[in-house]
This record gives sequence, C-alpha cells and structure tokens, in this order.
Amino acid sequence: MANHKSALKRIRANETKRLRNRYQHKTTRSYIKKLRGSHDKAEATVLYKTVSSMLDRLAKKNVIHKNKAANQKSKLAKFVGALAA
Repeated sequence: MANHKSALKRIRANETKRLRNRYQHKTTRSYIKKLRGSHDKAEATVLYKTVSSMLDRLAKKNVIHKNKAANQKSKLAKFVGALAA
C-alpha cells in the first residue's frame, strides 16, 4: 500500500481516469457497431463524422494507438463510401 499522501492521490486519480477511458472506449465501440449496422448512406455519413471524432480523441489521449484509430477510420470510410445512396 502507498505510504505518501501524493501516492494515495495518484491511485485515486488513476482509477478515475481508468473508468473514464473505459467508458469512452466502450461508447466509441458501440457507435462503430451502430455505423456498421446502418444501411442508409446519409445516416452513415453523419455517424461516420461522430465516430471519426471519437476515435481521434481516444488516440490523442493514448487510450488507443494512433495507427489503430487511423486504420479504423479508413475501414469505416471505405464502408460508408461503398453504401448505395
């Protein structure tokens, strides 16, 4: 167990951040699933913009790797582009 006040505070802060990161990551995955399930191009385009922003935010905060975010955005853009209008 931690012996210093600052170490105890760091443990509390890390737990808070871990939960926030987990929530944001899970929410992003849900949006990706929703986007992949859509068949309407207009709806998918709007969703893609949201998901893209979420992925960028996760990559910026190092919750996911920047290359993973780029790969997912690329695949989703391809998916949205292939949808019939």
